[in-house]
Amino acid sequence: MTLAASAAETGLDVVPAAVAVIGTGAIGQDLISKIHRSRALDCRLVAGRNPDSAGLRHAERFGYPATAAGIDAVVAAGDALDVVFDATNAASHLRHWRLLEPLGALVVDLTPSRVGQMVVPTVTGVAAATGRNINLISCGGQASVPVVHALATRFAVSYVEVVSTVASEVAGRATRLNLDEYVATTEHAVRTFSEVPDVKAILNISPAVPPATFRTAVHARIPGADVAAVRAVVDGVAERVRSFAPGYAVTACTVVDDRVTVAVQVTAHSDVLPGYAGNLDIINSAAIMVAEQHAARLGRTARTEAGR
Repeated sequence: MTLAASAAETGLDVVPAAVAVIGTGAIGQDLISKIHRSRALDCRLVAGRNPDSAGLRHAERFGYPATAAGIDAVVAAGDALDVVFDATNAASHLRHWRLLEPLGALVVDLTPSRVGQMVVPTVTGVAAATGRNINLISCGGQASVPVVHALATRFAVSYVEVVSTVASEVAGRATRLNLDEYVATTEHAVRTFSEVPDVKAILNISPAVPPATFRTAVHARIPGADVAAVRAVVDGVAERVRSFAPGYAVTACTVVDDRVTVAVQVTAHSDVLPGYAGNLDIINSAAIMVAEQHAARLGRTARTEAGR
């Protein structure tokens, strides 16, 4: 259930948030489709840099304004926007944030820039508690942090390693440009949310045919761990993540001596992505959840002010 649907069922007036998407690759296209399905979000602008981009054509098919003027068009829209999704790359986001910060919109960063407040919905919640720049870490971070955080909360964890595998078919230019940032940001998130100092993150880009479905393995050292206790913790995590990313599934959970391995696979639920692109689906689903919560807050404010 989306936050917008929840609000509607409780009688809460939800004023759709005016949103823009920067970036017209696969992530941007899926975001556009997810925004289109949301009752809480109203797409006012899709901005890219390539006038021949398939993403701009995708936006135009929905009737959304689309431009190749990039960040300049978003800045020009100014206060008309409530939420801006940045689906470009980490280096670009650094520049984009300097331009967007004065505008007042909530910026949802889907790049591993590590600029804003890190959010993992089932761990942190989705409210923008301390700022207007929300960082969604990485696909591997979204898949692994819920598991790592839950394990570290329940057990004495001394080491964590996170290994994610994405299909080459959906590892676009931005992903390949961001490999170093991906590793550094994922490690930072795992360390932050587990409070385990010794962590490692690895990203594999698989050329396999047929393409490999996105998967993430969490390896942890937990002295005295019991497989039944670990499995109970992990199953609880998976159920919570499926509330917004229904393709999230635990495929393995083993304990050998003090070595714990938890493997998860994410299948995309998308109008435009293939099923194996769960890496894009999980981070986009988190982004939509953050934006819908922001729309709900705007809706409550609007209703309160209207009633005065």
